[in-house]
Amino acid sequence: MDRRQLLRAMTWAGCSAAAYPWLTSVTMAQGAGLGENRLIVVILRGAMDGLDVVQPIGDRDFAALRPGLPTSEINLSGPFALHPGLGGLQKMWQAGQLGFVHATSTSYRDKRSHFDGQTLLEAGTGMDVPIGAQHDGWLNRMLQSVPGLTAETAYAVGREALPLLAGKGASRAWTPEVKLVLSQQSQTLLDHIYHDDDLFREAGTEAMELSQELAGRVVRSANESTTGNSAMGEDKAWPDIDSLVDFAAGRLAGATRIAAFSLAGWDTHRRQVAAIGRPLSRLQRIILRMQSQLGPQTWGRTTLIAMTEFGRTARQNGSGGTDHGTGGAMILAGGALRGGSVLGNWPGLAEAALYDRRDLMPTSDVRAWAAWAMRGMFGLQRSVLEGAVFPGLDMGDDPKLIL
Repeated sequence: MDRRQLLRAMTWAGCSAAAYPWLTSVTMAQGAGLGENRLIVVILRGAMDGLDVVQPIGDRDFAALRPGLPTSEINLSGPFALHPGLGGLQKMWQAGQLGFVHATSTSYRDKRSHFDGQTLLEAGTGMDVPIGAQHDGWLNRMLQSVPGLTAETAYAVGREALPLLAGKGASRAWTPEVKLVLSQQSQTLLDHIYHDDDLFREAGTEAMELSQELAGRVVRSANESTTGNSAMGEDKAWPDIDSLVDFAAGRLAGATRIAAFSLAGWDTHRRQVAAIGRPLSRLQRIILRMQSQLGPQTWGRTTLIAMTEFGRTARQNGSGGTDHGTGGAMILAGGALRGGSVLGNWPGLAEAALYDRRDLMPTSDVRAWAAWAMRGMFGLQRSVLEGAVFPGLDMGDDPKLIL
């Protein structure tokens, strides 16, 4: 029996799952080769509507396209306003620790499939490579390019993997919603089985220790959770989010340098006014709690990138929602970020300026922004980023994202 088979057997033998349908894996890597800076990547699954999150209220065509979706009064730079669901981030914006990229996208076009869009986003390739043909993720390829990493894959147990970090690069995976519960008799039996095997013994022991630690955090977070309905933009506790952030932040405060996880719930085909509130609250909680848990010193060396597979239609549909689109928005946060601006070339919302006369026209590649962030954080060479990490990418001019 190999290591993965053993851990899978342990899971089936003694695991109980607390199902959180909006939360997937958290994956981390550590190593001296990355220096002291930290990078957090959040995949927003379901196609976040960038036109609602970062509203171009100063564009004369915006209001006519979305008469049923309310506009925000939280002004950002230029013609843009922030959705009130992220209103708790205003102080971060004022401190220059929050930023956005608008009218950005992967190279995926026309078919608008969540599955294909996310596959391409996490693979980090262009359309010159068939979707699904790339078997590792761009963040893992970045790890492969850095010498001296010491992390090893411990185990991956959970509902959904993160292709973003799949590959040969050294990494560690943990899924917070799975709790390993073993009777004392079962634990004694397993200790006996792998007592003389260093690899199995260390992996199994770590699995049980981490599970027990996280289980305690889930209970504490649930006890801290607010009750009732929260006002839009209020910093509301989400027990599953809190446990994930606390787990990741505890390691980022130590040797870990990279954390990646995902947040779903962005597919707002109907009643978007109500539907988008929940994922916005959860995303805001990730950012604010990560800042709080890391503390000023570590947060000051941290950059968080939130990215989605594609945007949504410029026009609202007949159900008060929006459909799958093309150009979207990225969210950036962190003390290492040179924030306080909405980046990207704004194409406008006139019908002739829309992609296929229905979607926000992409004017930049999401990979370029991620590449410049990694160059600023970790000093990676442009040739490595354009060749190995994001094959075929032209990063363009330096936007100077990092302080």
